[in-house]
Amino acid sequence: MEESGMTLFVVLNKIREEQDPTLRFDFVCRASICGSCGILVNGRPTLACRTLTKDLPDLTTLLPLPVFKLLGDLSIDTGIWFREMSIHTESWVHNDEKFDLTAQEERMDNEIALMIYEAERCIECGCCIGGCMMTNLKPNFIGAAGINRVARFMMDPRDKRSNQKYFEVIGNKEGVFGCIGLLACDDNCPVAVPLRGQITYVRRKMASVGWKMK
Repeated sequence: MEESGMTLFVVLNKIREEQDPTLRFDFVCRASICGSCGILVNGRPTLACRTLTKDLPDLTTLLPLPVFKLLGDLSIDTGIWFREMSIHTESWVHNDEKFDLTAQEERMDNEIALMIYEAERCIECGCCIGGCMMTNLKPNFIGAAGINRVARFMMDPRDKRSNQKYFEVIGNKEGVFGCIGLLACDDNCPVAVPLRGQITYVRRKMASVGWKMK
């Protein structure tokens, strides 16, 4: 029986508790924070915990997100993909300065901090990856989540990498030039990370480097 405010997450739990204890799906927070319950609902990537049953048609199809390793039923392993992407994009601050424990914390302009925060809001649910045509066709494409990660470090004044260094990592078809601009990632992001803007930001910088290399 449908209850007021019932979500797809609640339905899946009821099915597992009352009908099929072997049903596999992922969840942790139940509040659109952890990103664990990403699935395809009628072909569209979304989070089960924020999908209200009252908004669904009588016949609803559920499938696991593509691209990621399938564990069973609706359960996938996003961790492998995001770990490999993090290693590929070298997702850490590159700075050769000697760390001084006694020094004051380095200050950052509020505007820059807010820009970094926007990128950091990604919950790694995989919806942008599962809904992207290019990640489905090209396993090595870093997708919007990867480009967003790169943008985060490009904006960080503590990261001393040059644009040329970034170009060596993502200035190719597996990186930012692999995106063909359909922007399903931006449409499907459940927490509204500005992926369209992040892709544009990184692509412009990389295009400028590529143009100078000619």
